[in-house]
Amino acid sequence: MTVENPIGDTIDLLVRAIRLEGQNILSFELVHPKGEWLPAVQAGAHVDVHLPGGMVRSYSLAGDPADRTRWTLGVLREPQSKGGSRAMHERVRVGGGLRVSAPRCAFWLDTDARHSVLVAGGIGITPLKAMAHELNRAGLSFELHYCARSQDHAAFVDELTALVGSDRLHWHFDGGEPANGLNMSELLAKPEPGTHVYFCGPAGFMASCEAATAHWQPGTVHREYFKAPEQTSEPVASDGSFKVFLARSGQTITVESDQTIVRALELTGARIPTSCMSGLCGTCKVNYLEGDVDHRDYILNDEEKQYCLTACVSRAKGATLSLDL
Repeated sequence: MTVENPIGDTIDLLVRAIRLEGQNILSFELVHPKGEWLPAVQAGAHVDVHLPGGMVRSYSLAGDPADRTRWTLGVLREPQSKGGSRAMHERVRVGGGLRVSAPRCAFWLDTDARHSVLVAGGIGITPLKAMAHELNRAGLSFELHYCARSQDHAAFVDELTALVGSDRLHWHFDGGEPANGLNMSELLAKPEPGTHVYFCGPAGFMASCEAATAHWQPGTVHREYFKAPEQTSEPVASDGSFKVFLARSGQTITVESDQTIVRALELTGARIPTSCMSGLCGTCKVNYLEGDVDHRDYILNDEEKQYCLTACVSRAKGATLSLDL
């Protein structure tokens, strides 16, 4: 299996609508400026948005994957924003344009599951909302749990209520005290055969979900992080230098102990697309042919780790890696 990762694969879209979805949360409706259909997407997919000022940020597609007339982004303005969410809230306007990447998906929905449990924290609802659209249309069994400070801090409330229905939609408002919210350990205590769980949200929420699903079978737990979790221990592999052999060009480069593979490639003039630089988005996925990889990403499943790596964070456990570049 190979990874296709085209460079410069972007599309210019028109901002048709901006809506207030919740406290400090805006949704952005994007359409093709000529009314053409947008590329096909999968539930859980995201795009890179090229923002005013040159920044690039990744946002999940929150709309119905079957609706190719528009894409919907949900963006929370972060108090400590380094410019991404602030630019979306302050500088993007209805009638203006946004350049976005082709959609990519690292948060796959398994439609063969007997039952799906979707658990969202705050703005983490965006990819899970797309999954709810897909599951609902297919008539598949699922439930959605939405955790937030209050209803005012939740996004897409009316749409989710109409889409999911009261029998499958569960609100968990904690008033800012997580202990008063959803008991994650209780909800996920007994994984039933054929059940898969999906979760997305802020750091503390993700840590709670990880702990509550530690006993679930491999392949039944799916997650998407906003940012890389803080490391609680040292990586098991060395951060020393290693060689990377580029199989197509025949070139061998050295990745120093303080460099990423991405940076080492750039210094030789070989560029690959990047975005998050944290092993979260999959923009820099490349195939490897030989070598023992120290995978430090948060998106690749066990099968993908057999043939590809994320060049922004992955390193070699041995002396050499051979890449399909």
